[in-house]
Amino acid sequence: MTLKVTQLVGGYSQIPVLKDISFEVKKGELVGLIGLNGAGKSTTINHIIGLLTPQKGEITINGNSLFTNTQEYKKSIAYVPETPILYEELTLKEHIEMTIMAYELEKTSAWDKAQQLLKTFRLENKLDWFPANFSKGMKQKVMLVCAFITQADLFIIDEPFLGLDPLATRDLLNLIEQRKSDGASVLMSTHVLSTAQEYCNRFVLIDHGKLKTSGTIQELQAEYGHPNASLSEIYLGMTQGDGV
Repeated sequence: MTLKVTQLVGGYSQIPVLKDISFEVKKGELVGLIGLNGAGKSTTINHIIGLLTPQKGEITINGNSLFTNTQEYKKSIAYVPETPILYEELTLKEHIEMTIMAYELEKTSAWDKAQQLLKTFRLENKLDWFPANFSKGMKQKVMLVCAFITQADLFIIDEPFLGLDPLATRDLLNLIEQRKSDGASVLMSTHVLSTAQEYCNRFVLIDHGKLKTSGTIQELQAEYGHPNASLSEIYLGMTQGDGV
């Protein structure tokens, strides 16, 4: 087991946004975090990565919490936000070097991995570029390169497909499959439900800060009562009162 969220209550003020959320992301699993805007997806992620402190409940990765073993907890996570966050004064090469230092990676093997990822995302000739030279999609690829050179147990990827072209989307999905086969876990928040349905092993559906349901697509279809329903139909039906 990698990530375990237990009875999480939290938000940005004393009035909780999240109300008793519980779910797991197991080793070698890609779990889709599904919800409309304002459902609580980003708030959930911000609690997991430590930007917000739970009002109640517990979050652990491999049994470690942010409060019992801060360093191991943080090193276990690689996070790719929806909006790329880069340092304007650092080149692509310097972003990679900073990631290697922050995660205390072995430099030679980390750079070997980085070179492969740079080639995959067609950035190998842009090591001396600054963020101002990159498009939004290229900035997203920089974030992916920095995340996937780590040895994280849990990858958290927030809306990864919004800035990526179809080729980069395919490359990312292949990369996720590789890391899953190595035993890593992935929590992915996305509005692209057709892609999520095809690639995710399980789903966590939240609405208005509450867990609606979780499970495989077959389990969700059975709960919804329509064996051929799409993930989009299930989510909209459940949140609008049509079905469970």
